[in-house]
Amino acid sequence: MTDAATTGANTPDLHTTAGKLADFRRRNDELLHAGSERAVEKQHAKGKKTARERIEQLLDEDSFVELDGLARHRSSNFGQDRNRPYGDGVITGYGTVDHRPVCVFAQDFTVFGGSLGEVFGEKI
Repeated sequence: MTDAATTGANTPDLHTTAGKLADFRRRNDELLHAGSERAVEKQHAKGKKTARERIEQLLDEDSFVELDGLARHRSSNFGQDRNRPYGDGVITGYGTVDHRPVCVFAQDFTVFGGSLGEVFGEKI
């Protein structure tokens, strides 16, 4: 039995509000976990934090607003059309430091090794 928000193999029915919300939640979850678990573990093993952890440590609590998080690269060369993580390897946004407004970006080494691509450049 499927609910009204999904069809087939848990594919959201984008003709319903519930389906659109389910699709948004799925995309947002992919954004928040763009790097593989293995890549995150490698960062931690080197004593490094992920990009999100660095931003969280820098900014005042709950002040970060991410911009262009769902942006993705458009390249289809070298099989890249099969790997299109949200964010394209950089996290951009704004928040506050000691209640002062700031803009921030952090290269996400867990996605494409933090390399700079077209959409990455547009975001920063």
